[in-house]
Amino acid sequence: MWYVYALKSLKDKKLYIGISQNPEQRLREHNLGMTKSIKSRRPFRIIFKEIAGTRMEARIKEKYYKSGIGREFLKNIES
Repeated sequence: MWYVYALKSLKDKKLYIGISQNPEQRLREHNLGMTKSIKSRRPFRIIFKEIAGTRMEARIKEKYYKSGIGREFLKNIES
């Protein structure tokens, strides 16, 4: 199983959207600073997780959530 997930930075309140087979493990890796591009925005928490059967389906959903309408949906989860 693949998942698309959204993390919210507790530091700057911005979103990070990604795909993984184990979102909880990826959250730990992000919070340990193992992802250079977002290391300075730690800590994070998962605000959204959705199952996608295949990696290709997860990538399609990831692209949607990174689009304008998808980001608005994710922002409204926390509001």
